[in-house]
Amino acid sequence: MIFGYALGAAILLPCIWLGNGVRRIGSVSGGEPIPNRTGSALLLIDLQSVFWERGPYSVAAKESAAAKILEEVEAARAQNHPVIAVRQEWSIPSTKAVARLTMKGQAVEGSYGTELAEQFLSLPDRIIVKRVQDAFETGELDSLLERLDVGKLRLAGLDFNYCVQKTALAARNRGYGITVVKDGTLSAASMESAEKQMSSAGVAVI
Repeated sequence: MIFGYALGAAILLPCIWLGNGVRRIGSVSGGEPIPNRTGSALLLIDLQSVFWERGPYSVAAKESAAAKILEEVEAARAQNHPVIAVRQEWSIPSTKAVARLTMKGQAVEGSYGTELAEQFLSLPDRIIVKRVQDAFETGELDSLLERLDVGKLRLAGLDFNYCVQKTALAARNRGYGITVVKDGTLSAASMESAEKQMSSAGVAVI
């Protein structure tokens, strides 16, 4: 009997721990509502070597998205809007374990390809590391946007259904005006559901 309980606990506890990792990866943070701010910024999501070079995206899709991203960067610079890149590093123990089990270990802290892909290295004015899909989770992006007086964000990057969506929703939870530049994103699956969720939350998808 005791052995059975111990065995059950030995199986259940790791499952709960991994389940918490899955929950943390996909959760969307709340955050404090921002005051009125006049500034705008371009936010580039996860344009990293491991995703860009080894992701499930066609060459044609990447070329098209890259061209649009460069266009967005040029427009931001012309208006003196900061360009901020966010890159993924799974660093929480439970999320690292989930990444190793279900994502081929891609973007685990210290692994290959967490740096920006070469063609995007010169684009951002600032780079922030995120731990989950929501770029606001650590609070570092909140602090940076406060210092820059940013109240509006344009988002591009990947993946539309995951990190782009979760970051956009977290930004809306804080009161940011959000525009997702669809042609400047990539997705491994249909965007329809994610687009509907974002639109329902007040995110402009163009």
